[in-house]
Amino acid sequence: MTPRKVYLDNSATTQVDRKVLEAMLPYFSEEYGNPNSLHAWGREARKGVDNARSQVAQLIGAEPKEVIFTGGGSEADNLAIKGAAWALKDKGKHIITSSIEHHALLDTVKWLGKNGYDYTVLPVDETGMADPKELEAAIRPDTILTSIMYANNEIGTIEPVAELGEVCRRHGVLFHTDGVQATGHIKIDVKELPIDMMTMAAHKMYGPKGVGALYVRKGIKLIPVIHGGGQEFGVRSGTENTPGLIGFGMAAELAANRLASGEIDNEIRLRDRLIGGLTERIPEITLTGHRTKRLPYHASICVKYVEGEGMLLLMDAAGIGVSSGSACTSGSLEPSYVLLALGLDHPTAHGSVRMTLSKDTNDEDIDYVLEKFPPIVEKLRYLSPFYKKNQ
Repeated sequence: MTPRKVYLDNSATTQVDRKVLEAMLPYFSEEYGNPNSLHAWGREARKGVDNARSQVAQLIGAEPKEVIFTGGGSEADNLAIKGAAWALKDKGKHIITSSIEHHALLDTVKWLGKNGYDYTVLPVDETGMADPKELEAAIRPDTILTSIMYANNEIGTIEPVAELGEVCRRHGVLFHTDGVQATGHIKIDVKELPIDMMTMAAHKMYGPKGVGALYVRKGIKLIPVIHGGGQEFGVRSGTENTPGLIGFGMAAELAANRLASGEIDNEIRLRDRLIGGLTERIPEITLTGHRTKRLPYHASICVKYVEGEGMLLLMDAAGIGVSSGSACTSGSLEPSYVLLALGLDHPTAHGSVRMTLSKDTNDEDIDYVLEKFPPIVEKLRYLSPFYKKNQ
């Protein structure tokens, strides 16, 4: 009998919404012009790109010209950090970030650190929260940029972005946030928040992969990372991925509708049902991340005495797709750096499982996971010599 299929890895990527796909299809065929061409084909493509830019801008309360399209979230992070660092190098060369940032951000900052810049990595508390007071203490006269993510991909914690941004604003420091996991899932209004730049990615919100954007507040100068034909207001060269941008725009519009309708409340209910059910059924598990200040679709735990890879593989065999931050998924002998930053010990961090819901997840899916996962944990613990020694 074919097992039920339950995909709970939406922090990794989401299924493209059918309405998004339908919006994209004409731009592979009938409307195939280069949006930089002046003829009718090009003008039609340009109209589509401009509309997509407006849709993405409206989702976050920005002006269309403040949205720079990129080839994904990682590129947008690189553009924000390198572009701002290079533009402000005469003012200073000190950057601040946190210990739980995505590799696209941390590795970019570290690369700058090898090329004449200095950086400070702020710690987080046991829930993954950065402290605005520690940020303020870390700011120096030569600090030019701070980058702290809006919400963490692995543990779901939503950072105190408003407070962090206010600290930066008081000291005249640019504030960038990686909003890849948050955009389209929680309400964000950049006009109301002290955010200077924010990274977004279409495929985290039911759009296509390989399409991203960087919100850049009006008046901020960035040095381009990619040079060429001067597209995207001269900040990001390269012929636009028109179908992908159309898909991003539609995904943004649909996300705005979901946020306005209150549909997100059901995701929170299902998330809490999942977390509560796991806690009730499985002894010695640890919820990672903040209990309430977390993404509406995000549940993440650590299971003692069990390796994450074993749980992932047996869940997959049961038709359930999840992810793990344990060593085995990355080919490293070390557990997730995010979990270690929370203060978890190595054995506990090795037993991590992340379950992230979608807009289509339902109660029957949650029931199925709560039925299948506890016996999997029990089976793996029975095979673990560490667990037996503690019985």
